[in-house]
Amino acid sequence: MRIIRDRAIVEDDFVRVPDGAEPPAGAKPIVRLADFIVAREELLARHAAVGVQVSPDKLPADIPDLQRLALIAIEFPRFTDGRGYSVARMLRQRHAYRGELRAVGWVLHDQLQYLERCGFNAFELQPGKPLDSALGAFGELSVTYQAAVDEPRPLYRRR
Repeated sequence: MRIIRDRAIVEDDFVRVPDGAEPPAGAKPIVRLADFIVAREELLARHAAVGVQVSPDKLPADIPDLQRLALIAIEFPRFTDGRGYSVARMLRQRHAYRGELRAVGWVLHDQLQYLERCGFNAFELQPGKPLDSALGAFGELSVTYQAAVDEPRPLYRRR
């Protein structure tokens, strides 16, 4: 599967593991948070990189071994659900998470630049959505007014 990572289209090198299933040997698994909590020591010991998929109602404090995770995938169950934006900002600003932060689920072209400003650096668009044209979303707005993860100073402080 192809995704957008760091403003480029790449092949996803992580493997999504179904609930309760055993991750393939040598893979970089993405497991649900509940499965990670049950088997985290084993997963971290057996795999070079581990990713966790979390629902937007989970806070960073709900994710154990946060700094040992290579990837955190935050679900967007509907395009109108903005809780994932807040979780991403908390992960980047309060918890200094530096791994891959991926938006999954109802992720649309119009949201990409805003998601990136909150700290996301990888995006899994809805199946069938063109990735090539989605890359243009990152340059659609030339000026931002608010402070965010990508620019901590508001516009009036940048003048």
